[in-house]
Amino acid sequence: MIEICAVGGYNQIGKNMTAVKYKDEVVIFDMGLLLDKYIEATNQGEHDDKHLNPDELRKAGAIPNDAVLKDWKGKVKAIIPTHAHLDHVGAIVYLSNAYNAPILCTAFTKEVLTAIAKDERIILKNEIKVLNVNARFKISDRLEIEFVNVTHSCPHTVMAALHTPDGTVMYANDFKFDDHPTIGKKPNYARMKELGNDGVKVLIVDSTRADSATKTPSETVARDMLRDVMLGVDSTNKAVIVTTFASHLARLKSIISMGKQMGRKVIFLGRSLGKYANAGEKAGLVNFSKEVDMATFGKQIEKKLKSIEKKLDKYVLVVTGHQGEPNSTLSKMVDGKIPFNFNSEDHVVFSCTVIPSPINIQNRIALEDKLRSKHVRIFKDIHVSGHASREDLRDLLTFVKAEHIIPAHGDIPKKEAMASLAEEKGYVIGKTVHLVKEGDFLKF
Repeated sequence: MIEICAVGGYNQIGKNMTAVKYKDEVVIFDMGLLLDKYIEATNQGEHDDKHLNPDELRKAGAIPNDAVLKDWKGKVKAIIPTHAHLDHVGAIVYLSNAYNAPILCTAFTKEVLTAIAKDERIILKNEIKVLNVNARFKISDRLEIEFVNVTHSCPHTVMAALHTPDGTVMYANDFKFDDHPTIGKKPNYARMKELGNDGVKVLIVDSTRADSATKTPSETVARDMLRDVMLGVDSTNKAVIVTTFASHLARLKSIISMGKQMGRKVIFLGRSLGKYANAGEKAGLVNFSKEVDMATFGKQIEKKLKSIEKKLDKYVLVVTGHQGEPNSTLSKMVDGKIPFNFNSEDHVVFSCTVIPSPINIQNRIALEDKLRSKHVRIFKDIHVSGHASREDLRDLLTFVKAEHIIPAHGDIPKKEAMASLAEEKGYVIGKTVHLVKEGDFLKF
């Protein structure tokens, strides 16, 4: 018998964590943050240093409530984060030491996790074992994990297939089907189809964009959008400031390329940009430190901006703050906490969308209002999603042919959209499609 516990990520987008039990052995997929609650609880920005314990973070709703696993705690054999986004990996440093189990992940995920632990001054007791994409690893005599390569807005993202004697559980949170990735390999469609032919018992699947009736565009589309803005709009004698997800190494690579074509030097400003760039270099994915200047902390950022204030038209500034976070570099520049003079018609490029939480929406509106008061030119939504849309999800269901579907990574409307797609493919809600909430257990 296979049992599944929906620990986190089933009531909203974020705080992802799922446990799968076979007989007396348990595997945990992801331990993530709910980012707005985490920021609210810690008041943690780019340069603050407030640390809370796991109990305080659970109470604040910032990390998964793994108390529901109390009866399974001593049976956990592996913790498996599928990629390095904080809503999947960020709670590991707070929770994993309570489990006597190794962490299995890709190289980039390991480097990000190690950096988070260092920042939080937490020593991880768990051994971290690195698996390559498309690799298999025997967890025990009865359990084997397989990493199936997929594309996403974060490198080294995988679907995790847990093989048990009673069937395979496939965990497919956060992915897209990009046949032209700018970093890494394209999705391993052949292996997905093989798994489907062999028999998948349960598919736990991302519902974030199940209500979007399209196919998610390739990252090459975002690169072309950046080219149109950065090279196709006259920025002579103007500052060019770009903000995007620090973990999106492919997007950062495109920004650096456009900056070079503009004849400008690229500078990264912000702690998270330095953290992810460094992780990417250690994992052998990029070599940004040879291509850009970096300033990560407040005094470094102020010193760097002062040194170039008379020649801003020679640089592209890549800054943290794409969601309008009050303590990010861009917000501090706008608020004057980091000295910077915005001039009329300077360019500010948001190579992202707003993550749809009330706090993020409110912060972005406030930031954009302040930028408009300075009469800069704002370019928004220069972005394509890292999540599969409805037609990509339809293809996944066709490939995998799972007996059961569990919509995850979404609120009720998102999960219901995923369930309706499954119905179109012949599944039946309540029998072969299971809409669960956090804390629920299922048996197969």
